[in-house]
Amino acid sequence: MSWIKTIPYDEADARLKPLYDRVTGPDGNVDNIMMSHSLRPHSMEGHMLLYKNCIHHPSNTVPKWFLETIGVYVSLLNGCDYCVEHHFAGLRRLLADDLHANEIRAALEARAPQDTPLDALHHTGLAYAQKLTVSAANMIEADVAALRNAGWDDGQILEINQVTAYFNYANRTVLGLGCSLKGDVLGLSPNNSDDPDDWGHR
Repeated sequence: MSWIKTIPYDEADARLKPLYDRVTGPDGNVDNIMMSHSLRPHSMEGHMLLYKNCIHHPSNTVPKWFLETIGVYVSLLNGCDYCVEHHFAGLRRLLADDLHANEIRAALEARAPQDTPLDALHHTGLAYAQKLTVSAANMIEADVAALRNAGWDDGQILEINQVTAYFNYANRTVLGLGCSLKGDVLGLSPNNSDDPDDWGHR
């Protein structure tokens, strides 16, 4: 499941087991990205807090499907198949339109976010995520101004920034530790956005 040791549920201690219980999906499944933190439960807790608050928090106003779209695109740019497959499955579920989802993915795979069947507002968000991912040191104030001019407010710009940053973190966790998809159930996430403390994957 990864290149480092992971601790299975039935061997988890009193610090780790409650975290496993919080992040489980159907049949007690724990995603491999979470299991990769098992030797340092505090880093699993930090990861889940960041993930939940960036993407699945009730205060967000950017639509969750678009936050997932950013996640898919950042993961494609970083070559992280693990996160691409997980979050594309989530995007497809949220859109409830496989054709639309597949058209979005095809354009993103071609590194042509402007060709996604989305509007200019979303194209601008994807362009920002691309630049922040592939050339972060070249970011300038005009990149934020472009988002604002397209119609995003400053709180939404922060959301787009944080989701982009989160996926760069998650991609590097997966790629650096060799997390595989073996045993994972694709597309699950802590979808109860009404409760920030609900980490259950469903």
